[in-house]
Amino acid sequence: RQYQRRVHGGMSTVGELFGSGKMFLPQVIKSARVMKKAVAHLIPYLEKEKLANQKRDAAGNLIADKPRATVLLATVKGDVHDIGKNIVGVVLGCNNFRVVDLGVMCPCETILAKAQEEQVDIIGLSGLITPSLDEMVHVAKEMSRTGFTLPLLIGGATTSKMHTAVKIQPHYKHGVVHVLDASKSVVTVQSLLGSDREDYLQDVVDLYKELRQDYYESQKERKYVSLKETRAKRLQIDFRAFPPAPAPSFFGARALKSYPLDKLREKIDWNPFFQVWQVRGKYPNRNYPRLFDDERVGEEARRLFNDANALLDEVIAKGLLTADGVVAFWPANSVGDDIEVYADEGRTEVIGVFHGLRQQQDRESTPPFLCLSDFVAPKETGIADYVGGFAVTAGIGVTELAATFEKDHDDYRSIMIKALADRLAEAFAETLHETIRKEMWAYQPNEQLSTEEMIKQQYRGVRPAPGYPSQPDHDEMNTLWRLANVLELTDGKLTVTDHGAMFPAASVSALVFAHEKSQYFSVGKISKDQVEDYARRKGISVEQVEKLLRSNLAYES
Repeated sequence: RQYQRRVHGGMSTVGELFGSGKMFLPQVIKSARVMKKAVAHLIPYLEKEKLANQKRDAAGNLIADKPRATVLLATVKGDVHDIGKNIVGVVLGCNNFRVVDLGVMCPCETILAKAQEEQVDIIGLSGLITPSLDEMVHVAKEMSRTGFTLPLLIGGATTSKMHTAVKIQPHYKHGVVHVLDASKSVVTVQSLLGSDREDYLQDVVDLYKELRQDYYESQKERKYVSLKETRAKRLQIDFRAFPPAPAPSFFGARALKSYPLDKLREKIDWNPFFQVWQVRGKYPNRNYPRLFDDERVGEEARRLFNDANALLDEVIAKGLLTADGVVAFWPANSVGDDIEVYADEGRTEVIGVFHGLRQQQDRESTPPFLCLSDFVAPKETGIADYVGGFAVTAGIGVTELAATFEKDHDDYRSIMIKALADRLAEAFAETLHETIRKEMWAYQPNEQLSTEEMIKQQYRGVRPAPGYPSQPDHDEMNTLWRLANVLELTDGKLTVTDHGAMFPAASVSALVFAHEKSQYFSVGKISKDQVEDYARRKGISVEQVEKLLRSNLAYES
């Protein structure tokens, strides 16, 4: 028991140092690895000693030890991303909290049932894709309906303090708090469980009330242009003066099997990797590789980088991860805000439609109001145009590998391999897009860009992903999957959840546009007239569209 106290006492110190900014997250995760391995070794002896020394009441019955505060963590239904959640779990564990981690794709009923079963003190929800925001609202409503009184934590890349204040907190009155990252999780949990809990919660309620007021005031100031007017002020490309790219080298879909990881490694953008680990430098040493020169974090960044590359060496040498994908090209033309995809160059058989959404928010700068269909030659011009698409993953094998590390009480390498798989998937997308530009579609055969220039998107054409700013409807992912035959060509290894999340999580998909005037943009908020028009074009109800595009509605539904 003396050794147990020393281990947990040491981890409490680690937690305090991290909370005060005197330890870096990678150091905390490594310390947790040491603690877990030590505790795993001691457990048989501790259980024996605990049974011998446990107190009994007057009748001779064992008196249960007072449990540690328990936090339940879950990635919500339809979402498969868990790196941030796992980091929070480790950090809370370092601060002597008991963590019940339900993993990913957790339905609301499972979360609430487990919370009752485990008698938890706090529930924490995580998510990355925008449909997860709606699922979090649903959980909050169900907690209220079923009489829960536990605090609810909200976190994940797609979440924000503003969204939590406006969309989630009004549905649950027993404490809803947005947590930015792992460094803030401990202070938040301690505040929610401490003697000043009521004061803390009242401060949060007051702050979120102000945020809601600010939000609704800002919405009053925003003006939206009718769909009819935005279409009149669309990007009007003269496709005869600026013709589309020539035909791709093939039509239909092709599989990419076991793409060499050593080639993907060369294209890795390391900046998001360091962001995952919360290793942040200051200007001018904010980004990789100058991050290594930062006075405060440089040494730790270098150490983390070396650990990552050592694991990459092992992964590549032993073939521990597999990168597969699909790439496809089709004859296509725009029809209004949609893009028709054809079976062949005859352009008589429509095999699918990619539906587009158009910007509507009025702004001081002059139009155009953009939609992805603007970058494809209209059908009525008679000009032949094309569109491409791809879906790639570098996450085949990562779940099993991470589980192996976790079984060995090695959270550091478990989190590391998931972070690296994400980077390899993005590198796969970057590499494939380069191959499309130079070889498969060959509209930029002589392009000579460095990895840094590609990361800065200094190339011709764009590769927007379904479900992201240029087309925020995740449901369009299903059209890409069907047309590119992704499920069959990846042997069922690259799938899409009902909410539009790709699995494995380390995956990237995109539509590919080649026109020189194509650009990345954000659709932003849209009005009811476009929602109704979009529902008609997709052949679904207005209510279904409102659910798909909840975060993009310029009105309450």
